[in-house]
Amino acid sequence: MIRKIVNIDEEKCTGCGLCANACHENAIVMVNGKARLIKDDFCDGFGDCLPVCPAGAITITEREAAAYDEKAVEERKKLIEMEHHHEGGCPGSRIRMMNQNNSGQKPEVPAERACVSPKSQLTTWPVQIKLLPPAAPFYDGANLLIAADCTAYAYANFHQEFIRGKVCLIGCPKLDQIDYTEKLTQIIQNNNIKSVTIVRMEVPCCGGLQYAAEEAIKNSGKFLPWRVVTISIDGKILE
Repeated sequence: MIRKIVNIDEEKCTGCGLCANACHENAIVMVNGKARLIKDDFCDGFGDCLPVCPAGAITITEREAAAYDEKAVEERKKLIEMEHHHEGGCPGSRIRMMNQNNSGQKPEVPAERACVSPKSQLTTWPVQIKLLPPAAPFYDGANLLIAADCTAYAYANFHQEFIRGKVCLIGCPKLDQIDYTEKLTQIIQNNNIKSVTIVRMEVPCCGGLQYAAEEAIKNSGKFLPWRVVTISIDGKILE
């Protein structure tokens, strides 16, 4: 049947996710940092997502599409509620900013706890590259830390020396089996990034993360200060 339905221009989409939150039918999801209509019969064509899109990437078009299936939409809503147990989506991927001490001053810790209870320096969430949106408020003026997830386990003082004062992005190209280059390029290209620090392990598979980050800086067309730090398996910084 010919009916009105949402059309998303992926070229214009910045990946902010506002449309997915605004869609009462949960017909829009984020895939590889882009909004996507998952099924025609989930979209009622009313366009609640249109006014929230800051990039003008969403329009209403008339085309051949399956009829709106209200029953299927309700079943999907119940399934999402069961999976997430949280209104508005998965709490694990919701953007958060924490008020940590990033002034460069060492955090005040009682002497008796100084050796056993250091203060976390993480100021933003999520941290997994595959979960991070290409656009978020915490990127503005940020120093990025792009790190292999094993580095924080191998290097004991990781929070104080690397995370402090930076927006943290972590991943493992071997386990995720994806190329981070496109996502990282979008983040660096579309935001006011001040610098990039890449922290990797000495193992060969970490070369994929370093390559993706370096290519992203190159593809962004920006001239940014950046450096690569390699951590050994026994927890030492390699020169």
